[in-house]
Amino acid sequence: MTASGNGGTGDGISNYVTQRRADGRDLRYPEAPEPLRVPVYDNHAHLEILDGDEPLSLDEQLERAASAGVAGVINAGGDIESSRWCAHAAATHPRVLAAVAIHPNDAPLYEAAGKLDEAIAVIDELAAQPRVRAIGETGLDFFRTDDDGRPAQYRSFEAHIALAKKHDIAMQIHDRDAHREVLDTLARVGAPERTVFHCFSGDEEMARECAEAGYYLSFAGNITFKNAQNLRDALRVTPLERILVETDAPFLTPTPYRGRPNASYLIPITLRAMAAELGVDEEALAAQVAENTVRAYGSFTD
Repeated sequence: MTASGNGGTGDGISNYVTQRRADGRDLRYPEAPEPLRVPVYDNHAHLEILDGDEPLSLDEQLERAASAGVAGVINAGGDIESSRWCAHAAATHPRVLAAVAIHPNDAPLYEAAGKLDEAIAVIDELAAQPRVRAIGETGLDFFRTDDDGRPAQYRSFEAHIALAKKHDIAMQIHDRDAHREVLDTLARVGAPERTVFHCFSGDEEMARECAEAGYYLSFAGNITFKNAQNLRDALRVTPLERILVETDAPFLTPTPYRGRPNASYLIPITLRAMAAELGVDEEALAAQVAENTVRAYGSFTD
């Protein structure tokens, strides 16, 4: 991603925005799928990141989502600027709730600059806002951060866990190549009451362990990828009352549009794939997922 000076979104909510690199991708937004008959929510997205050959404003994103049967979005931050954007978007748009945090890959950067404590203090302030309903995304990432950065990741993760408990809000976990370490940290420190594994990336065994602990598992478009049998296996053993759905937009666009820009209006593709994998009625799964989302984050209308 590269920074852009002015969002140019037309929403008037913030000058902060980032632009996803093209990297030779097909930059066309996919056609809209058939709308869901029972509305759901996008559990995790990054709508502050512009993408595509014709980037969509926040209002356009939300309108397309609503037309597809996606009633609201939890937008997640990863640094001070994006977290402020998320909080402001939630405060000014009734179909947005916010999650705020310092991403585990950013924690070592703040630490190296001597500003991690200051950054966590900003997240603490933002978390007090009424439409900030989660701390996230936080966790551990051993794919992009080497051994030297791991102490900062652990310190940041544990501080974020404490913030979720302090404000009595949910927590969205980023977990990449650190499954055991994340689970062990939650067990050692004590997980918040409502803990969500965003873009769940584990296997059947991990899903069973998470379900036993009472965590929510959120599945993204990569569950449709041919090489993601582990995710489909995990979905099948996850209790229905613990399942959430997300885009992680603009990333992880579901098959058959993999690599193209993702957006909340494409949730129906992933939800239908999940229903087919589980052998359950699409509308029944949508109703359950919507109920789970409100249980985790509260009502969008409050």
